[in-house]
Amino acid sequence: MLYQKTRHMTKDVNEYLQKHGLYSSQWSILYCLKSNGPMTQSDIWRYLNVEAPTITRTLVKLEESGWVKRTPGSDKRERLVSLTEKALDLLPEVEKDVKNFEQTMVANLKDDEQELLYSLLEKLGKSNES
Repeated sequence: MLYQKTRHMTKDVNEYLQKHGLYSSQWSILYCLKSNGPMTQSDIWRYLNVEAPTITRTLVKLEESGWVKRTPGSDKRERLVSLTEKALDLLPEVEKDVKNFEQTMVANLKDDEQELLYSLLEKLGKSNES
């Protein structure tokens, strides 16, 4: 059920993002850079827990469409990824649409149910380290 819901929500958020020419995988990277500032490609795939080739392909598309720029890092193999001016200008509107989508997804839940859901989502996948 969890897998089916996440697939359904990914499809739906992609429809929300379509007007911006983005997909959820691209949004994840843009939001990561917005939140953390410029990052190396390897830092991005580690942070998002996604395979390196997947991140590289997505970054190529984001770079081609003017959302990110990649510059040489501290060594020959390292690439530093940062948001472009276009991204900085457009991200507030994209973020607003994503937040509206999230609100739509939880609209049928009472406030305490929403809080419980977010609390449970935080726990998902974590080991019993506490």
